[in-house]
This record gives sequence, structure tokens and C-alpha cells, in this order.
Amino acid sequence: MHADLTGRLAARTLELVDVPSESRDEQALAAHVLGVLTGLDVPVRDAGDTCVLAGALAGGRREDRPLVLLAGHLDTVPTQGNRPGRLQDGAVHGLGASDMKAALAVMIELAGDLTPDRCAIDVGYVFFGREELPVAESALTPLLGREPALLGADLVLMMEPTDNALHAGCLGNLNATWSFHGRSGHSGRPWTADNAIHRAARGIAELADVPYTDHEHDGLVFTEAVSVTRIAGGIADNVVPDVATAHVNYRYPPGIAAADAETRLRAWCEPHGTLEIVSNAPSAPVVLAHPLVRSLREHGDLAVQAKQAWTPIAEFAAFGLPAVNFGPGDPQQAHRRDELVTEAALRRSYDVLRAFITEG
Repeated sequence: MHADLTGRLAARTLELVDVPSESRDEQALAAHVLGVLTGLDVPVRDAGDTCVLAGALAGGRREDRPLVLLAGHLDTVPTQGNRPGRLQDGAVHGLGASDMKAALAVMIELAGDLTPDRCAIDVGYVFFGREELPVAESALTPLLGREPALLGADLVLMMEPTDNALHAGCLGNLNATWSFHGRSGHSGRPWTADNAIHRAARGIAELADVPYTDHEHDGLVFTEAVSVTRIAGGIADNVVPDVATAHVNYRYPPGIAAADAETRLRAWCEPHGTLEIVSNAPSAPVVLAHPLVRSLREHGDLAVQAKQAWTPIAEFAAFGLPAVNFGPGDPQQAHRRDELVTEAALRRSYDVLRAFITEG
């Protein structure tokens, strides 16, 4: 291990921040990662559609031992004037620094440093695009469908921002359009019309009274919650509108199937208007009892939390792969204009994963 490891991790993160990779525009970063890993003599290959596979997944030597995947998405949200990045005050600042160029840097440096003879487990590295978009557009699910070697993994570490804690499970994420229909008319004689916005107000008020509900899994508490996140309606100041629409976001816990989540949301909404499901990303189970997860926790003395959000571990879970979230980024920093990751967090993530990989 080089004495300047912390500086190397920070420099790699900054290098990745400065390669544009907003969702649907990840090709340049995928090519960059492919070139960097090639230069580090890591087995690596282009898996198509902005996906790159490395380590044991790309012709690396396989032993009779567990296979663990480290996974990271290449894309970021749109820029907010925060690229190029910079190194300042012990942190890397810039677009995607926390979510999740920091994790990609840790993955790359681990792949370059840890040859198979230094590892107690086999390690594969999975880089993919379009995570920040609705799950139907993700590059990961098609990758899992066309790369059978991935399905032989014993555990997946999705390196989403967790501030170096272990985040188990994840919420399902259902998005829907809720439409309310009335009859237009003159605002001077509103009794001759049927105001769709008023209909929406009554329905939204009732939905707002649906309580937040806690669900416990393996000692971790996930909170079920439904929210209206957008509303639109009306065509003029003197016209009673006949249509209003709202966007509904429903977060549901492990243990509720995707189809059952849709049924629950329809029961709340459809007495008041028409519900159209836009996307439904399933939840993922808690797998804290998995022996490799226990080993990771012990090597890092890691705090454990419920993932009160959706992450791609649900995509892996849909293919029967146990997965947890662990990464250097702070989730509170994700998507911010002043996004950053500290050098200390980068080093901590690297050290925990190196111990886990080399000691088993």
C-alpha cells in the first residue's frame, strides 16, 4: 500500500468528478474507467450500454471461494455549476463527489491494489449507468439479464452514499399521476361548474391524513410514507378548471410486494380521482444475517441503519442476489450544489473494504 493512499483516493475522486456523466450521458466516464483499469493491469471489459465489468467478472482468476460484487453507478444528477471540482480543506468538492464518484474511486483503487493472490474472496467490480432515472431506464437490470456470471455472486455491496455505515434493505418507490376531473365554467358563476382543483384539495387533504407507519425488520425500522410532491391545474384566472393533476410518491417497506403497494395506493386515491402508475421500483429485503455481511460489519465495526430510501440493491434482489449498501459518501451531501466528500471518509471506506477482502 502506498503511503500517499489518502491523497491518491482524493485525486482519483476529483478526476472522476471532472468527467461529465449526467444520466444518459455516461459514455465518456465508462470509457475513462475502462482505460484507467486497463492501465492498472486490472482484468476489465466493456459490457455494453455504459456498463463496465472488472476483476473476477472480466477474466480474472476465480478460486473456490465466495464472490462479492462491488457496484457503483456512473451517472450524476444535472450540474448546478459545480463542475469542475476542487480539493479544499480536506475534501473533494463537486458534482457527484458524494453520490457517487467517491465510491467509484475507492472501487478503482481497490481493484488496482488487490491482486487475487492478496484476497481471501473473489471480487468483481460492476460499473453501470442511468441510476438517477426511473428504474425502468436503469442500465443495471438489463446487465443482470445478459451477464450470467453476475448471478453467481454470494453478496453485493452497492456503494451508494452511507457515510461508511451499513444500510440494510431499502424502501420501494412508487410514483403515480393522480388526475381529478370536473366541469369548466365562468369563475363569476362557479356554481354552474365543478371545480377540479377543489376536488383535488379534498382528495389531497385525505391522503395527507394517512399516517406514517413504522415497520420493523431484523431490528431496523422502515417508515412507510405517501406524499403529494407536485400539483397543477387551471388555464386562466377567470375559468373554473375541469382538470387538475397531482404527482404522488409512495415509499413502502420491505415485506410489501410491488403489486400490493399499487393496491394500497389505489385504495387511498381512486375514490377521489384517476390514478396512473408511472413507475414502481420494488423494495429490497434486510440480509443482516448473511455471514459475509456479518464479516463486513465486524471488520469495520460498522453502524447499521435501515435504508430509508430506494437503491439498486432492489434490482439485485429481484435476481435473487443478497445485497447491502455501503459507501464513503454522506447521503446528506447527495445532489447538493455544494456537494463534497471528505478525504477521511474515502480512506475509511477503502480501509474497511480492504480488510474485508483480504482477511475474509
